[in-house]
Formats: sequence, C-alpha cells, structure tokens
Amino acid sequence: MLSYWEQQSFTQYNHIIIGAGIIGLSLAIELREKQPNATVLVLERGLLPTGASSRNAGFACMGSATELIGDLNHSTEDEVITLFEKRKKGLELLRKRLGDNAIAYKEQGSYELISAKEIPVLDKIDYLNQLLLHITKKPAFKIAIDKIDAFGFSRTHTQSLIENTCEGELDSGKMLRALTDMAMQKGVEIKTGADVIKFEEEEQQVMVAIKDPFRNEVLVLKADTLSICTNAFTKKLLPDADVRPGRGQVLITEPINNLKFKGIFHFDEGYYYFREIDGRVLLGGGRNLDFEGEATTAFELTEQIQTELEKKLNEIILPHTPYTIAQRWSGIMAFGPTKQPIVKQFSERVYGGFRMGGMGVALGSEVATSLAGMISER
Repeated sequence: MLSYWEQQSFTQYNHIIIGAGIIGLSLAIELREKQPNATVLVLERGLLPTGASSRNAGFACMGSATELIGDLNHSTEDEVITLFEKRKKGLELLRKRLGDNAIAYKEQGSYELISAKEIPVLDKIDYLNQLLLHITKKPAFKIAIDKIDAFGFSRTHTQSLIENTCEGELDSGKMLRALTDMAMQKGVEIKTGADVIKFEEEEQQVMVAIKDPFRNEVLVLKADTLSICTNAFTKKLLPDADVRPGRGQVLITEPINNLKFKGIFHFDEGYYYFREIDGRVLLGGGRNLDFEGEATTAFELTEQIQTELEKKLNEIILPHTPYTIAQRWSGIMAFGPTKQPIVKQFSERVYGGFRMGGMGVALGSEVATSLAGMISER
C-alpha cells in the first residue's frame, strides 16, 4: 500500500526503460539530452546489471575477417556493410560520450589466429578491405604472421595472424560505471532490484508492474512510453520476440610473469576470444561446442566448456607457460536468425532495442540513438 507522498512523487514518469545495461543507460542519457524536462526512470531487476554489459570480455569489436566472410555466405554485401558501419558508429559514439580515459579504451591491436583450415581467408583480405574502405578509410585487415612467435602462440595451431586495425579494448566495469554516473548526473532515476512482472498499455499511458519484495506486493508505475532493453531476457516481457539467449563462459588467470602479448585476439570465427588485462589472460567462448545447451539464461558454468577453455590456454595461447585460474563467470548474450539488432516500435507507447549478437559494446550506443529518435518523434 502506497502513501499519498509516494503515489504523488514516485509513480509517474515520462519514460520508463527496462534494463540498466549499455543500451538502457545510453537511451536514458539520449532522452534527457533531447528532452531536458522529461522524467526518465531506468529499472534493473538485479542489484547489478544482469546480462552481458558488465560480464563480457571488454572487446570493442566490429567483426573479424573469418566472421565477416562467414556472414557473407548467408547475407548480402549491403547487409554486412551496414551492420559493420553501425558497430563502428556505436563505438565512436561511446568513446565520444564517455572519453577514452573513463573507459580505459586502448588500441593495442586486435588479431585473429588463423588455423590451417582457415588459410584460404587470407586470399580474401583485399576483397574485405575494398568492401569496407568507404567506412574505415584505411585497410581494415592486414597479415601479421611475423608476430606469432613474438606473442608466444603455438605454431601447431596458428598458421597465420590477421591484424584488425579498427578494433580496440576497454574496461567493461569502468564503462558501465561511467554510463551510470553520466545518467544520474543528467537527472535519470535508476532503481535496481526492480523485477518487472508485466506491463499493460492503455490509451494514455503504460502501466508497469514491479515486484516489491520488501512490502510483498506489486507496485504499479505509469509512463508515457516504455522501452524494453533487456537483450537476452526480452522474451519474459515480449514472448514473441525473435531472440535466443547465448551464454558466454569466461575465465581469467592470475598475473603471469613476462606475458608476451597485449591487445585482444579472436579465433575460430570469433567463437573464442582472449586478451591481456592487468598482466592476466582473460579467455572466453566455446558456446559452439553446445549451441543448444548454451542457449540459456542461467548464469552457470559447464565442465565441458571450462575444460575446453583451459585446453585452448595450454595448447594455443600459453604453450609451456604455467598459469593459475583466478576467476570464472558467465554472461548472457542474445542472438537471432540474423546478426541485425532489433530496434523497433512495438505499439503506440512501447519500444524495444535488443539482440546485439554478442556485439553490444560496439552496437549499444547506436541502437540507443535510433530508439531515442523514434521516441522523440512520436
């Protein structure tokens, strides 16, 4: 039961956004910039953002060479180019908004380890560079085989190395902290531990029902618009949404003396990814070992994938180098039949931006900009 004061001051907003990840917070910032007098509320079901925004590897990625070639097998050139450009614009907007220092953004190189079966992709580098040149303004890919030994990788697996000149790395925690701080500075209200049960759209407003665990009752908030930015968890609120969760399992080592490489790295069409951070190796991926099993929203680890990650460390990344695992965790990404994100007005007052395809760091800001434009034009 609400008090008179609570009912007057805490239940009515211009815009409610569900999800306090990259998209939700960026959208809140955009709406406050476009509508300085609007009241904007962000609801997050966890005490910390739940999903992948703070549980990823900190890659600012737009697509490796083998990924893009793979995409071109079932998408048109225009579709691949358009999505690449969205990722590039999104990353540029994120960096401009927060500043490189605030998110620890670095361009220390992005490299793809090429196995023997992937050698034919080397012949397509010139084609990819030409395809993307009007976006990148420079060759996006170049062969860097001379760095394999310097990085200490196994020559048994790594037959060549492709450098991606357009990607970088960042600190996911600092990025999300900076977005949160900026949102609050701009007058955005953020409530964590707010589990949205359902919403109902009426002619003049949207009713958003939240479970209040302390009072053991349902709290109903009202808004002019509702935006659903819950990525892999969207089906809870939009059951018909064409989105499928994909769990990403990760591990990180203790600091390793004289680690030979810095930067971010991919292999196996992006299904595995690793980087140096604070002298440690962070390695994630492997969902291609069990697509069905990893299509889940459960934050768990599996022996199969964790064992394979350690095998990759031993045989490919750190051959003959001792290490100790410090932490393991998982994040939940969202995928669909294509890699295109869903950015859509679902009804008169309900909007959504989700299905980042594992590229939320790059895509999130651009998706939020598109959503904010839709909402402001209504």
